[in-house]
Amino acid sequence: MGAQHDRRKPPVTTTPAPAAEHAPVGGCVPPSDSLVDFAAYLAGAKVEAPTIEAALSLVRAHNAGRGGGGAFVWVGLHEPESPEVEWLAEVFGLHPLAVEDAVKAHQRPKVERYGDSLFVVLKTVAFVEEEPDSEIVATGEIMLFVGPDFVVTVRHGRHCPLSSVREKLEDDPKLLGRGPAGVLHAIADHVVDEYLSVADQMQEALEEVEAAVFADVSSRDIGRIYHLKREMIEMKRAVTPLVAPLGALPQRRVIPPEMRDYFRDVGDHLSRVCEQVESSNELCNSVLQAALARSNALANEDMRRISSWVAIMAAPTMIAGVYGMNFDFMPETKWVFGYPMIVGLMLLTCTLLYRSFRRKGWM
Repeated sequence: MGAQHDRRKPPVTTTPAPAAEHAPVGGCVPPSDSLVDFAAYLAGAKVEAPTIEAALSLVRAHNAGRGGGGAFVWVGLHEPESPEVEWLAEVFGLHPLAVEDAVKAHQRPKVERYGDSLFVVLKTVAFVEEEPDSEIVATGEIMLFVGPDFVVTVRHGRHCPLSSVREKLEDDPKLLGRGPAGVLHAIADHVVDEYLSVADQMQEALEEVEAAVFADVSSRDIGRIYHLKREMIEMKRAVTPLVAPLGALPQRRVIPPEMRDYFRDVGDHLSRVCEQVESSNELCNSVLQAALARSNALANEDMRRISSWVAIMAAPTMIAGVYGMNFDFMPETKWVFGYPMIVGLMLLTCTLLYRSFRRKGWM
């Protein structure tokens, strides 16, 4: 891990020290705000431990004494630095490539196996309040290291916290009794449920835009539709790549047979989200094309209206231009009724042109 990180450093504790005390003292690992929570879970119950290493020792002693598994440690991190994840990699024996991905983030959804553990990347999405030139769908990531007796979650992004998932599991010993695979299922189910919620909100936003396309001119905003289309693509990129790895997850040997039906159920929900996102994306394309066609039609209507008024104004202008010439011999110039006749001719011509354009729908 480099010369700047002493492997003999004691484990991270749950009580962060004041900011002034965060500098390493005597080879100690500085407490970090990225550590959200950790605990040992034995026989479906949460057991507090002073350190992560102590929690892991407690779990492994429990599993060895029972001659099987079931107990596990769950460590939750939020946007950690590289030394923190590397230290946990030593404690839990995490693969270096997976650790590198967890630190750098910006990974595609995937499920990879390293020895007897899994490395899972889930994209998270959240629907944010729509503002001009701002994102509608915010994305993040949740990365999970799932082993026989531990779960390490690394979350990137402000949305989709896992505190509600942890509380739900801790309130139900039966769910905790499923072990690390149960935690993986609960988190995957939570993320996919968020997909469903965001997809529904995107659908509502799209329906509002669709209604506005054929409303008054002021509400026809091509830029807003294109912005929504771009966010649809962002949503699709977050959801679609997860279908294949999540579908193959129930066949993994590390997933207990009794948990496979639960993962298939999450996969079914994800397929429904993908279908909805694809349908919304196609509808957004149609709405965008309709908005462009409607704008062109409105532009043609405006051009016809302008052309009509130009033609109406051109007739009296032409007549006035002819009689404004300084010729000595012109008809009606010496006639007493010449001026009223010419004015009447102008009005009659304008009226006839106006009625003609109205019948054609140009005005």
